[in-house]
Amino acid sequence: MKKIVGIFLLGAAVFTACKGNDKEQVSVVVDESKYEFFGTKFALDKEVKDSGTVFEVYQNMVKGDSVPMKFASTINEVCQKKGCWLSLDLTQDKKSFVKFKDYAFFAPMNAGGHEVVVDGKAFVSVIPVDELKHYAEDAGKTEEEIALITEPKITYGFMADGIAIKKAK
Repeated sequence: MKKIVGIFLLGAAVFTACKGNDKEQVSVVVDESKYEFFGTKFALDKEVKDSGTVFEVYQNMVKGDSVPMKFASTINEVCQKKGCWLSLDLTQDKKSFVKFKDYAFFAPMNAGGHEVVVDGKAFVSVIPVDELKHYAEDAGKTEEEIALITEPKITYGFMADGIAIKKAK
C-alpha cells in the first residue's frame, strides 16, 4: 500500500453552489489527479457535497431511507484489522460510518486523518450493542472502553461503491 499523506482536501478545491429545494447545497469540485481510488472509480465533480451539507441531509432522514450521494470529509478512524470500514467527520461532532459495498475493497489502515471523497448511499440505522463492541475491538479500543458500550446507537451510515483518498504530494 502506498503511504498516504496530506491534510488539505479542499486546498485545491473550488466551491460552487447548486440550488436545492428551499436551501442552497454546497458542493465541492476537486482535482481527480490528486486522488487514489479504491473500489469503483467515480467523477469528482460538482455533485461532491461538503460534510456540513451531508449532515443536513442525514438530519432529514429516517430509518429505512437511503440517498445516493458523493461527499468529501476527513477520515476519523479506519478499521485496524483489514481497512474494511471508515469513520468520517461530519459536523457538530457527528460522524458517518462507512462500509464498502459487497466487501469488495479496503481502505489503507494508515489513512486516518486524511481527506477522502466517498460515493454511494447514505442511510440512518440503529447499531446493536454487540456490533458496536465488535467495531470498537476492530478499532483497537481497550477492554474498559468496550465494556462501557451498553446501549444501541443511532448512526449515520454510508455504503460506498468507491472512495478516493488524497495522494501524497
